[in-house]
Amino acid sequence: MAEPPTIIPIFPLPNLVLFPGVRLPLHIFEPRYREMIEDVAEEHGIIGMILLKGEWEADYHGEPDIFAVGCAGRLDDIVKLPDGRYNVVLDALSEFRIIRELRDKSYRRAEVEWCPVEREALAINSAVTATLKDLLTRYLGQAAEEAWRSLVDERGFGGGEIINLLCFHLDIAPIEKQTLLEAFENRVSCLLDVLTFKLEERKLGPYGSGGPPGVVQ
Repeated sequence: MAEPPTIIPIFPLPNLVLFPGVRLPLHIFEPRYREMIEDVAEEHGIIGMILLKGEWEADYHGEPDIFAVGCAGRLDDIVKLPDGRYNVVLDALSEFRIIRELRDKSYRRAEVEWCPVEREALAINSAVTATLKDLLTRYLGQAAEEAWRSLVDERGFGGGEIINLLCFHLDIAPIEKQTLLEAFENRVSCLLDVLTFKLEERKLGPYGSGGPPGVVQ
């Protein structure tokens, strides 16, 4: 991303962590975020997606806590609906870290430091590829086989493309996806660790090896 802006609007959500290379459709209905779309469409077109933190519900319409690291994308398709809402598509570009927030708009803005992960850092050799495919198949079953064949074997996805897509689409908790995002250059090993942990967690069951509370084994 050439000469990205140092100040961008940020769009906090409670259950979404974006990764570079992903195309994200968004439906924008809150007045403050409609204003955000209007403003950014006339400028650089870049929006930073970031995860809400902790007990955000009580202050959602204010400024609840957020994580410091997010992923920004550029608006690609913007469709304004008759009632003023927007349907947009965001092309995810790069990770960023918030330096400080600005309080000059109805929506949140921040000065950011860009932290793009180089493509080479997410390259995977044949051994790691085989391990990743095995873990995914054990975790997701036949669906993983079909997705792998479509994305890797037929469409030629590899390295950062497949790693970031998996991090975004995997059915894991948002906080686990945030951990993957914040792993930066170590994202591949972090993804393998998360999948390994999930398989072990499934093997032990909801109560771990000790059984349900109050039951002596």
